[in-house]
Amino acid sequence: MTLETIPKDLRGLRACLVCSLIKSFDQFEYDGCDNCDFLRMKGNRDNVYDCTSSNFDGMIAAMSPDDSWVCKWQRINRFCKGVYAISVSGRLPAGIIREMKSRGIVYRPRDTSQR
Repeated sequence: MTLETIPKDLRGLRACLVCSLIKSFDQFEYDGCDNCDFLRMKGNRDNVYDCTSSNFDGMIAAMSPDDSWVCKWQRINRFCKGVYAISVSGRLPAGIIREMKSRGIVYRPRDTSQR
């Protein structure tokens, strides 16, 4: 993780719908998602809008996700260091879900408010 991964401001943050990584819209557009390269957000404003949500609850700062019980509980222990949402509201477009399935990637929605 570099300092560019950490959000600089608390306004205008978005969370990835696949891994729940939190960044600003500009950070997602400039760097993409550090965990989900297959979403192709880097340089693509439409994919950033489709694959992230500004509606999320809670934040977890993960400095060593592989050693953290909280990260294991949130299913983010195999992801990179960063700031993650506890719950992310929204769903990926059907076309992206189909593409993930064809690549063998299981999509588990990050919205825990419905459970």
